[in-house]
Amino acid sequence: MYHNRPALLIIDMINNFDFSHGPILAQKALKIAEPIKKLKEHFNKLQLPVIFINDHYNLWQADYPKIIEYCRNPFSEPVYEKLLPEETDYFLIKPKHSAFFGTALNTLLHQLKVDTLIITGIAGNICVLFTANDAYMREYKLCIPCDCVASTDDRDNHYALTMMKNVLKAKIEPSQHEIYP
Repeated sequence: MYHNRPALLIIDMINNFDFSHGPILAQKALKIAEPIKKLKEHFNKLQLPVIFINDHYNLWQADYPKIIEYCRNPFSEPVYEKLLPEETDYFLIKPKHSAFFGTALNTLLHQLKVDTLIITGIAGNICVLFTANDAYMREYKLCIPCDCVASTDDRDNHYALTMMKNVLKAKIEPSQHEIYP
């Protein structure tokens, strides 16, 4: 492996929130969008990889403008105002919960010589947790900024963060902590 080359993963922040608890998750996504944006700006400034990984919404095209337009609605607009991919960012689509399952993420990370993942996004207790688990099994070092992950239920989010810390050996700190590059 490499030596402390991080990448920022932003999971499912392009979202239509069109499900039973979607409005609740949209409010929580809005709260984490600003700290994720600050991390993203910092990574961009340092020319470190920023990778958006997103559900495909049955479009099956890694065409983020098309996915953004498909998901655009009153719930997603406030999040979009803060956080969208830029030209220098990577964008991958995923078919299931983990960002590794059925994607080129692992190949991309190896090509970029990444050994540490800063994982952010929604939902902390599903897609973020499953991605962290798959990353751990692939021997990536993990950092999860606790103010950059949200779930519909705060208890579930706390439990997921606890699992990532205790089982997956992730560093769990707020995004302003010195462990982030």
